[in-house]
Amino acid sequence: MAREQGRANLALADFIAPVGVEDYIGGFVVTAGIGEEKRLQAFRDAKDDYSAILLSALADRLAEAFAERMHERVRKDYWGYAADETLSNEDLIKERYRGIRPAPGYPAQPEHSEKATLFKLLDAENRIGVKLTESYAMWPGSSVSGFYFAHPDSRYFGIGKIERDQVEDYARRKGWDVATAERWLAPILNYNPRAVSAA
Repeated sequence: MAREQGRANLALADFIAPVGVEDYIGGFVVTAGIGEEKRLQAFRDAKDDYSAILLSALADRLAEAFAERMHERVRKDYWGYAADETLSNEDLIKERYRGIRPAPGYPAQPEHSEKATLFKLLDAENRIGVKLTESYAMWPGSSVSGFYFAHPDSRYFGIGKIERDQVEDYARRKGWDVATAERWLAPILNYNPRAVSAA
């Protein structure tokens, strides 16, 4: 779609160097949900919905905190491109650090299926017990996965609505038929697939 002058349409690939230039992308899967379902069921059986809600919310927050901590370790220790980083909690909340950790299913990458590639590369199921459902939801639910980008200009963004030619190109690159791509990209389609197929 048209953008105001000076603003480009972004893709996550813009934050990785082209072939022939050494660069890195990282991946992660973390969880705070091991044993959560069993405890939730115990609360439900005791008709203690309040504790079940609190436990679920706490596990979700812990998973997010774990993901944030791992990103800090990448910036300061593992990759070390921000070794002297000293950010306040407010700075962290406002994402004033260098680099991003986008996740499949979120605005910069709204299609979930690339989680399968990430999980395979990290051997997440065997290493930490986090699994993917047929719809690429993570189990246990209190889990977070995504990618690390260190490019100094990397930032979060959202993919706008897309047209059929873009879906056709995406389907070709994924090895899918167009209908499959339309199903996975449904929330960002700028057309009605039924209307196109009926025409």
